[in-house]
Amino acid sequence: MVDWSGGNDRGAQPKADAIWAGVVQDGTAQEPIYFRNRQVFTSWVFDFLDAALAADRKVMVGFDFPFGYPVGFGRHVTGSDDPFVLWEWFADRVEDSPKANNRFDIAGQINGTLPGMGPYWGNGLKRDIAHLPRKGLARDPNPFPERREIETLAKGSFTCWQLAGAGSVGSQIIMGLPVLHKLRMAFAGQIAIWPFEPLTKPIACMEIWPTLFAGPAPDGMIKDAHQVIATAKALHARQLTPDHADVAISAPVEGWILGIGQPKLDPMGLIPPPLRNDCFAMPQGAYWTPVDTALAHLQANLQAATGVESVSVGDGLGRVLAGPAIALRAHPPAANAAVDGYALKGPIAKGAHEVPLCDGRAAAGVPFDGTVPDGHALRILTGADIPAGTDTVILQEDITTNGAAIAFHGPLKKGANARAAGEDMKKGEVVFPGKHQVTLRDIATLAAVGVGKINVRKQLRVGVLSTGDEIVAPGKIARRGQIYDANRPMLLGAIRSWGHAAVDLGIAPDDRDTIRDMLDAAAQECDVILTSGGASAGEEDHVSALLENTGSFALWRIAMKPGRPLALGLWNKKPVFGLPGNPVAACVCALIFARPALSVMAGGHWLTPLGYTLPAAFSKAKKEGRREYLRARLTPEGTVEVFPSEGSGRVSSLSWATGLVELPDEAIHVSEGTPVRFLPFDAFGF
Repeated sequence: MVDWSGGNDRGAQPKADAIWAGVVQDGTAQEPIYFRNRQVFTSWVFDFLDAALAADRKVMVGFDFPFGYPVGFGRHVTGSDDPFVLWEWFADRVEDSPKANNRFDIAGQINGTLPGMGPYWGNGLKRDIAHLPRKGLARDPNPFPERREIETLAKGSFTCWQLAGAGSVGSQIIMGLPVLHKLRMAFAGQIAIWPFEPLTKPIACMEIWPTLFAGPAPDGMIKDAHQVIATAKALHARQLTPDHADVAISAPVEGWILGIGQPKLDPMGLIPPPLRNDCFAMPQGAYWTPVDTALAHLQANLQAATGVESVSVGDGLGRVLAGPAIALRAHPPAANAAVDGYALKGPIAKGAHEVPLCDGRAAAGVPFDGTVPDGHALRILTGADIPAGTDTVILQEDITTNGAAIAFHGPLKKGANARAAGEDMKKGEVVFPGKHQVTLRDIATLAAVGVGKINVRKQLRVGVLSTGDEIVAPGKIARRGQIYDANRPMLLGAIRSWGHAAVDLGIAPDDRDTIRDMLDAAAQECDVILTSGGASAGEEDHVSALLENTGSFALWRIAMKPGRPLALGLWNKKPVFGLPGNPVAACVCALIFARPALSVMAGGHWLTPLGYTLPAAFSKAKKEGRREYLRARLTPEGTVEVFPSEGSGRVSSLSWATGLVELPDEAIHVSEGTPVRFLPFDAFGF
């Protein structure tokens, strides 16, 4: 258990308000350990955890400062609610030495990005810092909650925004999060941070509040030293296990103090915060919403809607990484031969050389056991570790040998025909960042550096519901006035190709009560619901009517062709995207809006399709005011032609085309040879 400090070096003699650690092992409490500064502590804790892992021990590590901030702060600073992204943000910016750090400056800089004064206060320096008041009352209203949810339950705890003064913890957080980030990176795959990650690793790192476990310090004993050892004893004796009793939706963002209730978490990982009721509420005043405005609104207001689980790397295809994937071993792990030949010490000068051979050889998987004497060479095969005493390989085609020596001509550079250890990837290196979607190629890369398990987001479960009395499933008999359902099979296939779990919700008739029941059932099974048809404002547009009654409804009239009406809302806290019923319009809206939105809700990045500027092989005059997407394909000459009819009922055009030509919102006259933007369907994963 660690009592943390945000201040500078406290000197060689043990003092209060410094860093203290209490260790209990096998029921035996050690003397509290004093650390004069963070640098000394960090070195010690790395060694301590290395030794514990080497001894096959499990370790619980507690720090007495908040692991997160109130909801909304991380998103403002980093654009993400993921607390680990915020940890990395601070780690990249905090400058820390035993005698000085920049914590007050960073707080002032963050305050300066907000209207008014900002949340931080308590400048503890003699010099003034822009945007950082010395007193909390000098702040304008705090744009974020004054306390985390857990601190409303922990009576007597202090706000995270106070940086200096009695009881302040704000400086501890700013100086502590970079150290937690370093621990998480250094022990990747072996450490779990509660409550952000499931406790399935040998090291469990948690936020503590020693006041819960330690009474008054004995006379003559420093309070901090007493508290860490008393807390360690209490937790060792109790074998306290975080449970899932009380609800705390904020915990995956804000963190939680061990021992005060517990946040309700998914047993396999996290539950994300729900979408806000206003996540689809477009700013007032825009009757026809430009495509870019709609996309920017979704990007700013959506977040991950899935928990976390651990899967084998071989089962990771298409899954989204919940955090960075770290190389557990260098690749290559040791310097090795790139060719068959002979290993010797370089560099080799110009001219003829004769070098005696050392007995033995080095082969892939069978390294040479020993050191090659100076001035000698050793037979080596491709992929074999470079033997000790050598650093260079000469090709076997470039030598002659009598079995006792080799003869060849120089020059030969040092390191020739040898691969350096870690030249591809180094141990501890971030191979892929969080939010990365794993491809087949990535599986090989991860396996090469020893990654057997990866933490990924659970698959987003996306339900697809078609609506309308006129719709009948393919393969059934269509009566007069009925049409076959093209949207649902198309959308289900697209969802699978995007890496999500597709849930077929069937076809709903034009009956409001039936649709309500089907949406209720879908919300129990799915994370997101896509509907097609009934998304406008007509008499039979029941999806729009039902969503409107939830108070979360938004009918976006998108300034685009094909498409236009896009209904959005929340049904039992699950987002619903109401796509047009026309297959071509449903397809284009799904590609442009649903695909990037689903990626974010699956824990991934916002996806922008890669387009190419190519000469047009068609002519078209377009008016200002809306964006148009034309079904198009490449010609053998490298130009782009469009489908002869723009009618959005021509579903066969989707098979004829290989992509879309995107014409801008502005007026444009296209003639043959005019550069146009072509978006291949492959760029949409479609």
